[in-house]
Amino acid sequence: MDTSNTIPNDATGDALRRYIQHGSDLTKPMVMDFFVAVPSQKAGDAVAIEAQKLGFKTQVEKDEGSENWTCYCTITMIPHYKDVVEVEEKLQVLATPHSGHIDGFGSYGNADD
Repeated sequence: MDTSNTIPNDATGDALRRYIQHGSDLTKPMVMDFFVAVPSQKAGDAVAIEAQKLGFKTQVEKDEGSENWTCYCTITMIPHYKDVVEVEEKLQVLATPHSGHIDGFGSYGNADD
């Protein structure tokens, strides 16, 4: 079980600690969006197809106000640190052949559940 004292001090750990601070329980499922930055809609669509095979719901969007594209990969999971890192690594593997990269994650947490 992850607690704020056992989560590593890195960007992923910092984000998970913010969820705890806002009342989320990291031992319960949360809907999480992982962001994959891609150079084009075609690249985003290719990443989306591969991510769907892994159980993600996906959406490819052009970022407002820029020429950047993002493939949003959404999944419900228990956000243990090692599992979040594993998802980020899997998505990076999918993104690399399409000149993309993992660009963080977000969630509304589960404090209201």
